[in-house]
Amino acid sequence: MSPNQKKYLNKKKKEKILVIFFQISIIVFLIGIWEFLATKGYINEFIFSKPSNILKTIINLYKNFNLINHIFTTLYEVIIAFVLGIFLGFLIALLLYSFKLLAKIIEPFLTMLNSLPKVALGPIIIIWVGANLKSIIVMALLINLIISIITIYNGFIQTDKNKIKLLESFNANKLDIIKKLVIPNSLVTIISSLKLNISMSLIGVIMGEFLVSKSGIGYLIIYGTQIFNLNIVMSGVIILIIISYILYKIISIIENKLLK
Repeated sequence: MSPNQKKYLNKKKKEKILVIFFQISIIVFLIGIWEFLATKGYINEFIFSKPSNILKTIINLYKNFNLINHIFTTLYEVIIAFVLGIFLGFLIALLLYSFKLLAKIIEPFLTMLNSLPKVALGPIIIIWVGANLKSIIVMALLINLIISIITIYNGFIQTDKNKIKLLESFNANKLDIIKKLVIPNSLVTIISSLKLNISMSLIGVIMGEFLVSKSGIGYLIIYGTQIFNLNIVMSGVIILIIISYILYKIISIIENKLLK
């Protein structure tokens, strides 16, 4: 390794450490300000809670309310919704790309469905599939599937037309073009859709748990609201932030591996 390469790698390493340091510093600073303002009475502790109370509440939930089971319930639902959303989104996007006329017919409806507030369909979903796990998965799919279809389809149609014509000049059929060019060319877009899909899946699952669940983080938040315990509500929100971050980092690691 040349001196310039070593210098570059050291620079990147220092930059990464610096980014992590400032990220942690910002979090610690915000938590400290929050605790200080609540303790001194500058903000209403009953409404906004405070970090020390949230920590005590999380410990209490772990000891007395089976918190781990609630976390795993939410994660299980998110993973199912995520896998189904990506799988179905890829297949439908591929179908739309393969049949241009179908894409022109379906595209306006996808836009309308994407802009529709999905929570408004909650009561209908409950009536159709019941107040159970299926309702939560359907709610999550309504949120993540349309986004996945649109994102992946847009990646497909951005394939270089000249490259397509080049393959056609060598008598490549539509299936060859899709396998050899369109999908590899859209790999970055497909992987990027994973990040979007995982966040949409989490949002959909929590919305579903608000409606029908008897376990999960969404259920804990609704339970805390019903008994007017803002510590439970804020604890649920903090746990969701942590879960969201962990899922995002896992997808980022997968993205780096696939792109290499």
